[in-house]
Amino acid sequence: MRHPICVTCGVQYGEPREDCPICLDERQYVGWDGQRWTTLEELRAAGHRGRIAEEGEGVIGVGAEPPTAIGQRALLVRTPSGNVLWDMITHIDDDLVRQVRELGGISAIAISHPHYYGTMIEWAHAFDAPVHIHEADRQWVARPDDAVRYWSGDTLEIADGLTLINAGVHFAGGQVMHWRDGEDGEGALFSGDILQVVQDRRWVSFMWSYPNFIPERPRTIRRALRLLEPYHFGRVYGAWWKRIVYTDGKAAVQRSYDRYLDFALDDGGPG
Repeated sequence: MRHPICVTCGVQYGEPREDCPICLDERQYVGWDGQRWTTLEELRAAGHRGRIAEEGEGVIGVGAEPPTAIGQRALLVRTPSGNVLWDMITHIDDDLVRQVRELGGISAIAISHPHYYGTMIEWAHAFDAPVHIHEADRQWVARPDDAVRYWSGDTLEIADGLTLINAGVHFAGGQVMHWRDGEDGEGALFSGDILQVVQDRRWVSFMWSYPNFIPERPRTIRRALRLLEPYHFGRVYGAWWKRIVYTDGKAAVQRSYDRYLDFALDDGGPG
């Protein structure tokens, strides 16, 4: 168990430990059967395999079957200046690495927030790729490594036309990624669940904790939308398979914010 993995959140730690701080945080939870650990070797032996499928033009989903943790998938964004792996999963094996190499490999990794850190160091080592994490989330990195590159401020361009934006929703370092040239030049936003694409895929939502139903602060969301204002995007890619706002993405984010405030700040009712 040199690199144990928390069964509940799927994050790999550098050394054995008794607890998972990410799950102890009130945005997450410890599994109802208590803290449980696994390893990559155990997951592979249990039959987990990689899944590769197209999610959009130049965007390839990278996941696992059966899924681990909360079942999110990563996205391989293929650009002329190099491929970026957006977000992260827990599973990795030789066959999955081979398939990703056949798609052009990975030049850089960027992850929206700590719940999705997964086995990011395993992926970084497999592809000799840096992992871009916002400085505000440094405390949550469970397996420190030289591959992790912390950045500060509001935005960071990690490749031509690919910009990280510190939206700060859900976590202080919560980041989204804008692809200027995506969707035939309309632009695309990769949001993880910093902006959560909901079941009705015309909308997104904003939460401080999803499993514990704690809403995000309106002032935090306002700041995020101010940072997104200069960027155009027709599509919003969420964190799970087919959780995508396919058209009118920027307008969908704005109307979702308006609806959110209409409910969250309505304090003029009876009594």
